[in-house]
This record gives sequence, structure tokens and C-alpha cells, in this order.
Amino acid sequence: MSLLLPALHTESSRIALRFGERALSYRQLAAAAGEMATRIGDAGRIAVWATPTLETAVAVVGALLAGIPVVPVNPRSGERELAHVVADSAPAMVLAEPDAELPEALAAVPRTDIVVTAEADATAWNLAPEPNAESPALIVYTSGTTGPPKGVVLSRRAVAVTLDALEDAWQWTGDDVVVHALPLFHVHGLILGVLGPLRRGGSLHHLGRFSTQGVADALTGGGTMLFGVPTMYHRLADALDSEPGLVEALSGARLLVSGSAPLPLDDHRRITAATGRHVIERYGMTETLMNTSVRADGEPRPGTVGVPLRDVDLRLVDDAGKRIGTGGEESAEGTDVVGEVQVRGPNLFTEYLNRPDATAGVFDGGWFRTGDMATRDADGYVRLVGRKATDLIKSGGYKIGAGEIENVLLSHPGVAEAAVTAAPDPDLGEHVVAWIVPADPASPPPAEELADFVAGQLAPHKRPRSVHFRDALPRNDMGKILKRELTGPPEPSQPAD
Repeated sequence: MSLLLPALHTESSRIALRFGERALSYRQLAAAAGEMATRIGDAGRIAVWATPTLETAVAVVGALLAGIPVVPVNPRSGERELAHVVADSAPAMVLAEPDAELPEALAAVPRTDIVVTAEADATAWNLAPEPNAESPALIVYTSGTTGPPKGVVLSRRAVAVTLDALEDAWQWTGDDVVVHALPLFHVHGLILGVLGPLRRGGSLHHLGRFSTQGVADALTGGGTMLFGVPTMYHRLADALDSEPGLVEALSGARLLVSGSAPLPLDDHRRITAATGRHVIERYGMTETLMNTSVRADGEPRPGTVGVPLRDVDLRLVDDAGKRIGTGGEESAEGTDVVGEVQVRGPNLFTEYLNRPDATAGVFDGGWFRTGDMATRDADGYVRLVGRKATDLIKSGGYKIGAGEIENVLLSHPGVAEAAVTAAPDPDLGEHVVAWIVPADPASPPPAEELADFVAGQLAPHKRPRSVHFRDALPRNDMGKILKRELTGPPEPSQPAD
């Protein structure tokens, strides 16, 4: 494999990283990260207290230069989760900003402060030889929705393959400046959002905290690509009418990319109508990195996550494990059939740390079982309908994806947020349940109106049978709705039949 971050070897004066008013050129980054690599030495693996700062980026790059696996730690982790991550990964040290206060769970781990100055000796740096491509680059922990978080071991090759496939799909070059405000403890913000621009020899402009004004300023200040999650794009869509500068900024961006959760169709439409730009979606997981994307040179299809990336094989299988459709494209009779997404390719993770049984359990031969349910068009576009465990509703012999119902509900003027789950039903097996945050809490839309609205746009068997109203929906740090926390109707609910 070629160098993971080749631009670090060029001594370039081009800006590599910008966080607020602080910035490092590639030459300065190589010097600072080289110093960090020397301080790390030959530690077995290290934890990084992954705040959205220049220090975190330098620490991760330094560890990668040293060939030491990085465990990015979410600073918002709860005590129990953090204790599990520390015990499971057993880091030799934790790297943190000098003024960061670390929790008790990290007290026993030797600490090394991350000190970054633009005056680092940029004439004396000497980068070490590139580590083996199959060696671990990062150990990223899952969200733990089905049990204790699992450490996903990602090789240097997997990281490089995914970023190079996105270079192809997004026409990503060293001239691009990526703008985002994502957290740096997960795949989206760290691997795509930091290592992605660095691998291309381009630049990252991290906002620190998301704001519509910050996005506008960064894009008009030279940004070409915007990475965000649906919550961010929803706020951008809401601000378009009142912030003309934002419209101009988004209109001038080369690429708007959304990920980590589905972007509602209404937000797609509002952004495109105001700016003429399409938001493209991509699909990946911690274990697989990126699997599919709408291509920069392809047809924009809101509601889909595009086509498989280069070197990624993707198939859909039914409950019996039988493939839906054949060959590289799904057969015509399979385009509306929901199946589980399975993938294989060099983008896949190596293993779950310390969990050989769990690793073996998620593979079907060489195919990784994602647990995500989808349909696939005849020309290869994938449309996700939800997670197998939480978003696939089996009602009256039909398989119903929660995602398409949520999109319809979100297009109703009386709905601000929506989630759809299943409830046991003695007659149908399961029935559809809607969880709604009303646009006007004092006057929520009638449940029957919402149910009829869904049935009129989809099909009668997809109508919600009950509607629960909430002040807010539970979400994780990436904006994904935590459906397992949507239980019981302690707040007002209405039958929709």
C-alpha cells in the first residue's frame, strides 16, 4: 500500500488543518505530529480524548505516523460506557489537551498532554517508514445499542481504500477544502472529515461548533465541500429564508454530503429549491466504513444512498439468506423487495477487539451482515428502509420500512420530527406506531389526519395505527434517533383508527 498520508512528506506550506483561528500547514502538521509520534514511542495502543480541536487531529495523525492504533474516546461518554471502553481496549496512555479534565475512568491511564504550536521545528522532522497496511489504524467503538460497545478494529488498508473510493465517487482532489463541525470520535468526522482531506492533500476547516453562520462564512471563505448530519442540514434548510448569505454560500459549494442517518425528503427539496444544489447521501458503518454513495457525476436521487463504491460488493438477501436478484444489478422483480444489505470488500473491519465469537457471528462466508434493510433499483441505487432490529415492521404479511413512513410524516406541515416503530398486534403480528414532535406543541395534528396522510401517499397497510406525541425525540451524538428509548405512552397519544 502507498503512504496513508502522502502530503505529509511534501513539506508543503498549504494549509492542512484549520480549527477556528488556528491553522497548521502540511509542513507544520508533519513537524507537530512527528513530535507527537516520538513522545508516543512504541505504546501498544493509545486513547485520544477526542474533543473537536486541533489537538485531537494532531494526536491522531501522530499516532498513525508512529504505527500505533488509536482509540478515539467520546468526551460525552457516560461513566459506565467509558469504563467499559478503557477496560476493553487497555490503552497504554491517553492523549488529551493540556486543560482537559479527564473523568475517573481514565485516572489510572498514564496521561500525555497534546501540545501544538505553529512554531514546531519544521526543518528537523523525519517521518518513520510506513507501517504494514494490515496493521490496525484505529479502534472505534460502536454505539452500544444492542449491548456493551464493541471495539471495531480498522486497518490502515481499510481506511485508505474507503478514502480512495470516495475520491473516485466525489471527484475529491487536493484543491478541495472540507468544512464540517462533526465530532472527532467516529468514522464520519474523524476518518472522512480529517483523514479524508489529509489523504488528498487538501484542507479541513473545522467549525468547532455548528452554526448556520459558521457554515456560510467557511464556504464563502474558500470551502468547497460540506459534511453534515441530517440535524445540521435541517437547521440549514430552516435558515434559508432568513439568511440570504447562507443561500449564496451553499449555492457555491461543490458538494454537499449528508450521512450517519437518512436526510428527510422535505429538507432535500427545500435546499435544492433555494440553492440549486443537491445534497448527496452516502451509506456506511463503523465495521464497513463507506459502502455506497450518490456520485458527484451521477444522477441525484433524494432518498437513496447511491450505488456501491469501487471495490465494494453489495447484495440483498431475504429471511432465508437467499439473494434477491442476481449479478451486479438486481433483477426487475427484486427492485421493490426489502432485503438485508450484505457487503464484502477491502473496506471491511478486521475484527471486534477481544470478541472472536461476535466477529464470526456477523459474517456469512465473506459477506458482512449489516443488519440494514433496503431495496435496490434495477440500475443499482440503494434505498435504505431501516435497521432489521428496529425499523422493519412485519404487518399482515407485508414488510414495511419505517423510513419511508417517516419521510411522509415529515412532509406534513404539522410535524417537526417523526419516528416510526412497531408494536405487537394480535391480528396483524405488528402494527405501525408513529412518534411525533408537533410543529406547534399547543395544537398537534389529529392522529387520524396523520394516518390518512400516510395512507394517501403510500398504501393503506402502512398507515400508523397509533400516534404518540413528544416534546423531543431521543438522539445520540450523531443525530440518530434512539428508537429503543421510545417505549410506552407517558405523554399524550391517540389511536389513529
